Amino acid sequence: MDKNTIIGILLIGVIFIGYSYYNTSKMDKAYDKEIYLADSLYTAKDFDKAILAYRKAASLKPRETYATKQIDEINRMMGFETTAREDVSSGTQDEKVEKSSQVSVQKQAKEGFSSQLGLFSSSAQGQLDFITIENDLVKLKISNKGGRIYSAELKTFHTYDTMPLILFDGDSTVFGFQFFTFDNHAIKTNDLYFTPLTNNRHIVVNDKPVSVTMRLEVAEEKYIEYVYTLKPDDYMLDFDLNLKGMKDVMAGNLSALDLSWEMYMPQQERGRTNEDYYVGYKFKYYQAEVDGSKDRSSKDVEEEDITTKIEWMAFKDQFFSSVLIMDEPSMNAWVQSEKMPEDSKYLRLFKAKMSLPYSGDDDFSYNMHYYFGPNNYKDLKKYGLGLENLVSLGKNIIRWINEYVIILLFNWLGRFFTNYGVIILVLTLIIKMALFPLTYKSYLSQAKMKVLKPQVDEINTKFPKKEDSMKKQQATMALYKRVGVSPVGGCLPMLLQMPILFAMFRFFPTSIELRQQGFLWATDLSTYDSILQLPFTIPMYGDHVSLFTLLMTISTILTMKLNSPAQATTQMPGMKGMMYMMPVMFMVILNNYSAGLTYYYFLANIITFGQNMITKRFVDDEAILKKLEASKKKPVKKSKWQQRLEGAAKSRGYKPTKK
Repeated sequence: MDKNTIIGILLIGVIFIGYSYYNTSKMDKAYDKEIYLADSLYTAKDFDKAILAYRKAASLKPRETYATKQIDEINRMMGFETTAREDVSSGTQDEKVEKSSQVSVQKQAKEGFSSQLGLFSSSAQGQLDFITIENDLVKLKISNKGGRIYSAELKTFHTYDTMPLILFDGDSTVFGFQFFTFDNHAIKTNDLYFTPLTNNRHIVVNDKPVSVTMRLEVAEEKYIEYVYTLKPDDYMLDFDLNLKGMKDVMAGNLSALDLSWEMYMPQQERGRTNEDYYVGYKFKYYQAEVDGSKDRSSKDVEEEDITTKIEWMAFKDQFFSSVLIMDEPSMNAWVQSEKMPEDSKYLRLFKAKMSLPYSGDDDFSYNMHYYFGPNNYKDLKKYGLGLENLVSLGKNIIRWINEYVIILLFNWLGRFFTNYGVIILVLTLIIKMALFPLTYKSYLSQAKMKVLKPQVDEINTKFPKKEDSMKKQQATMALYKRVGVSPVGGCLPMLLQMPILFAMFRFFPTSIELRQQGFLWATDLSTYDSILQLPFTIPMYGDHVSLFTLLMTISTILTMKLNSPAQATTQMPGMKGMMYMMPVMFMVILNNYSAGLTYYYFLANIITFGQNMITKRFVDDEAILKKLEASKKKPVKKSKWQQRLEGAAKSRGYKPTKK
């Protein structure tokens, strides 16, 4: 290791430490700012906004308990927990005075909160209750507070540590409508208590759809109603919003209902870094394409104002998504993704606001659907809503190759094999056989360059001086032209194979079929395979050693060394170092990637090596040399382009010099 390399490594370390310090300092300032705002709102008794501010502060520093304690205190003051109903008649005189004071504060808080809600004040308090509805695929818990989906569990999947796979859970999730009443009260349905129109608290869907209705009463024959309908064997949940007799209750100039949706995305996979690459939001423009955040984004916060109509909004993970689909598109939307700290159990905090069209009729209905399920391309495509775009398959030709070649082959092979390691092996064999003509041309071109090496060496000897490098280059190119060999003939066939390599780079890390599927020493082909856990973390590389990545690197170096053009090290000495540097760089980058991906690259290298060894037995160097020497004697055929250039030169009176 030379001096420059050591200095470079030290500089990288300094930059890494400096960035970590800057990021921590930035997080501390943001946390202090939110706590200051939350405390101010708490003092002003604006408890609704205070809770939101404390929640944001808690998301910035999940280990700090101050914010969560303040949220619990506000909930007790609002009467949302039983501790607020203690009997003040018990205890000593001092305790009675303290409890009486607490009840007085709680009463004032309730009265202040109720006065802000007008006709909805009776729904501000209640006892937390849940209804569970499930089929064979999903288990959903509906809360009476907000009438919303409290948690969503996918029953046929589990997390990397064998825990139930829950897309979201708890009070941190927000889903509700915001609007103003006729007397100018701001209403947020997420904070109000709905009444379930069923006594059954656990519903199992077997052979026919079942509905659960949650109602927010305002007055007789005046209410807001959520109707959830779950079908058997389906990840899709129908969600209908019904407004009955609300025309005189809501503001007269209201033309849209503002919908707020927030959720924390928990970590589900073992490789947090790799999983975080594919976490983001997506949305579909009305009758147009799908857009959203980019994969592998390094931004801490991403947000987007959507000024046109959209059909659905999705919060997606590497393999699973929560999607809200609207039968009638929203008028506009806003969405934000905020990255969580590394030590948090959550990856991102998503926030979205959508304006849904409202007619102002006394009886109004708006139909929507939830999708809580896996990012399985084939299953998502069946819905015909463009949801298959939630699977990250690349863009343009890369996505085309994945959609119409790789996925079809992969699913077809799945009908014959159950082990995904074997499926990847057969898939690689098929692809390499299809690309063999290009591989053969590449090898043949390299063989031609090899037999010409003695003649190229003669030219190098003829022009040893540096100032003659141009003459040497011209003489070498003239030799190639006389024998009909292109110096890039071996590169072009390889370049034509690059789209396949990039398509695989996109396909394997997002293929849910590989998730938690073991092969040899790899317990999960969708994430990295670890044969050694390091007691420290290497920047970019990680804290483990992936064997498939090592095998890929070794086989790449071996294949490159055996197949490299014969004159490469003579004409470009720096190429030898680059030849070994690139595989090492890929080893560092891919150490945290899908084991299925590095396993495929390893197989591709081995098969390419075998093809070249077989080809070598049928390619005679002497025969190639004789053929090239025969080409020298043939007159060089001028291309049409060269003929046109010479014709133009003659028309101007230029006469070429005879050699």
